[in-house]
Amino acid sequence: MNDIKNFTLDSKVRDIYANPVGHDAIEKVLLQLNVKPWLITNPVVASISLKQLAAMTKKTVDESFYTALINLLNTEGSTPKNQRSLAPKWWKEAVIYQIYPRSFYDSNGDGIGDLQGIISKLDYLSELGVDALWLSPVYDSPNDDNGYDIRNYRQIMDDFGTMEDFNQLLSAAHSHGMRLIMDLVVNHTSDEHEWFKEALAGNPVYRDYYHLKKSKKVPNNWESFFGGSAWNQYGEDWGLHLFSKKQMDLNWDNPTMRQDVYDMIRWWLSKGVDGFRLDVINYISKTEGLPDGNEFIGKLMGFSGVEKYFYGPHLHEYLAEMQREAFAPFDAFTVGETPGVGIEMAKLLAEEHRKELDMVFAFDILEMPGKTRFDQYIYDLNYLKSYMINWQENYTGWMSLFWDNHDNPRMLSKIDPTGVYSIVLAKLLAVIQFTLRGTVFLFQGQELGAVNGDFKDISQFRDVESINMYSSELSKGSTSEAAFKKVMSGSRDHARIPLKWTNEGGFSFGEPWLQASVSMPSAEHQRKDSTSVLSFHKRLVALRKSTKAFTYGDVSFEHKHTKDYFYYKRSIKGEVYIVECNLSPHPLKRPTKPKGEVVICNYAGRESFLRPYEAVIYRGDC
Repeated sequence: MNDIKNFTLDSKVRDIYANPVGHDAIEKVLLQLNVKPWLITNPVVASISLKQLAAMTKKTVDESFYTALINLLNTEGSTPKNQRSLAPKWWKEAVIYQIYPRSFYDSNGDGIGDLQGIISKLDYLSELGVDALWLSPVYDSPNDDNGYDIRNYRQIMDDFGTMEDFNQLLSAAHSHGMRLIMDLVVNHTSDEHEWFKEALAGNPVYRDYYHLKKSKKVPNNWESFFGGSAWNQYGEDWGLHLFSKKQMDLNWDNPTMRQDVYDMIRWWLSKGVDGFRLDVINYISKTEGLPDGNEFIGKLMGFSGVEKYFYGPHLHEYLAEMQREAFAPFDAFTVGETPGVGIEMAKLLAEEHRKELDMVFAFDILEMPGKTRFDQYIYDLNYLKSYMINWQENYTGWMSLFWDNHDNPRMLSKIDPTGVYSIVLAKLLAVIQFTLRGTVFLFQGQELGAVNGDFKDISQFRDVESINMYSSELSKGSTSEAAFKKVMSGSRDHARIPLKWTNEGGFSFGEPWLQASVSMPSAEHQRKDSTSVLSFHKRLVALRKSTKAFTYGDVSFEHKHTKDYFYYKRSIKGEVYIVECNLSPHPLKRPTKPKGEVVICNYAGRESFLRPYEAVIYRGDC
């Protein structure tokens, strides 16, 4: 650990950029502004002070941003060791499959997926080659945010079944050779949780479990990710909720509350659960006193107050404590959802020697520079290439490899909204995902080539974020057509459409909880088709399991700056694989001619050029 605190406005830009928090904060600003890092790293700018830089950028960047940056920098006194561990772990070699239970399979005809539905499809998942299942929340919940508002952590939501059903699923998954990972939501609870009820009733013990403040006005300018203020009023009290009004943030500075959380975690691990995905876990530590957020940062990021909690002052302390007291005794796997965290902060959260998290989900790969989820644009795979080269070469934690999840539209639709190339494109994305270093995370339907849904009207949406955004856009003067178009660009419901098991739908014999047509062949159809996206994924899973080259092997990239061409090698102990991809919807002349046996290709036959979105894996040398 190096003491690198006490930054001031007189600090040089190069020193700020060398700090992990400074590096990632600056990169985030540049990304949002769609400006290349050279603006900061060139020798002239690197040698000036923050005070001078503030004067130079005053037309675009408020000086208060630099003050806020300094305050954030001075909370972090560590630098990464930059030592990558290739020690074997089951989760490094795994293919982890995320299940959104409400939309996976309905066993009883009530239109809602359930635990028995998952049990009935374990053979399908085993056939795919899945090593572990990750369940989005199945705990008891009033379901304001589809289960991410938890009312009782030790009870199963009625919609999904009973604890007996869960125990059966856990046992059945293990008997199929699959581990089970739960979704852990401990930044907040439902406002219907007993702790919060006791807090509002005046119980002094539980009042301090949350951020409750007596005030005649809103305590600060923080905004909720679901729209409006991040504060809700309860008589003379205001309660903090970074998400919906029914998701009340826990006060992690309270040691008794933390111990209650750890006890709950140990309870699940004692049942045989193998690990957890930790929801927005980097938000748990808030700046003392909950001060106002910087206005410039708020406008830039879209939410005021973010810099006060996305990488809080006690984050590492609490993660290390949770690892030590809850996870380590069970050798449990952990992956943290960490919005806003960049490559250097991710190292501090997940380098193996630090014993905090095993992995993190970093989300900058999901949107283009200068774009947000609700913008309308075409995703350029050249950005994915540059992002991956950077992380594969420079990240010293273990990387999570993912394109889709329950909180984002389908990646296929971002790249090709017309759907013309959806099949070959789905296969290309799979080739990249399965051949780079890291753990593969598949989100349900991805193995089928799932795309966004064809929603016709706002009444079809069920996602609280989408519904709130639509209302917010209308209140700002947008037309209903413009508001609906914006929601369609980024709604989480695109990923939550029930899976298409048969040509007739096959999700439920009742009316599905969420309805929208989606254009893709069914699982039933694809299982019988050797050329399908599903069959292609099975081949990739089998290839990945047949060699250590794709997990622990070296990674070397060539033609890094050749547009639309992604070329790299994976090698271990003399075994070499070459991956070659065309990242465009146009034919591409090969800059090089790989030599070796073609193992997998997303097209039939061979051509002298690369066809649109063609991806080829060779075994051999070149």
